[in-house]
Amino acid sequence: MTSRHAIRALTAGAVLLALYPAVRPWGDMTVDGAGTAFASVAWPLAHLAAVAGFALVAVGLLGLRDALSDGPGAGAARGALGTWWLGTALVLPYYGAEAFALHTLGTRGDVDPALVEAIRMGAIQVTVFGAGLAAFAVAGVLAAVAVLRSGVLPRWGGAVFAAGFALYLPQFFAAPELRIAHGVLVAAGCVLLAAAVAAYAPPGTRSRRVTSARAASSSSGG
Repeated sequence: MTSRHAIRALTAGAVLLALYPAVRPWGDMTVDGAGTAFASVAWPLAHLAAVAGFALVAVGLLGLRDALSDGPGAGAARGALGTWWLGTALVLPYYGAEAFALHTLGTRGDVDPALVEAIRMGAIQVTVFGAGLAAFAVAGVLAAVAVLRSGVLPRWGGAVFAAGFALYLPQFFAAPELRIAHGVLVAAGCVLLAAAVAAYAPPGTRSRRVTSARAASSSSGG
């Protein structure tokens, strides 16, 4: 995994995770508006943007792990990657139900509030989804620890990424405006993490470059 690929993945993920709450129809906040929101083509597209965003962040964390493989923060970076993949596997089924099952109900004009509640709030669904979001929170903290130990960014840099995903669960209970603002926070954290991957040089790289430069100079001068 090259740092260039990781940077691109994190940047694209930032855009998609910010678009998710911005594009998502919010009519489902009321019983009367739920059918229109679910039927909108923006409904599945917004949720699929989040799905793609989560996968792209995983690619970015893979780049972070590789960048820190021989340096400080390597263990935390590996933990962040593994925990993130676990979280992704746990949240994607819920997003699939939101994107496809609820959209189908909306397009059929058969939005039964009790059925919507059962799809969203069943014990198994909520438990798996909650566990996935908790894994995201842990992964965010581990990524922040890895960035901090690398010495690339100031402490608040990794903290933005950690805060964005630590708040992913509670933000579901917030008003649409706050959820959109949270999407911006998550995007900022992803961009800062991309900056960390771009800036970090594993230990020894600089010394090797100096040695190579000196060898080249001696060769040309001799």
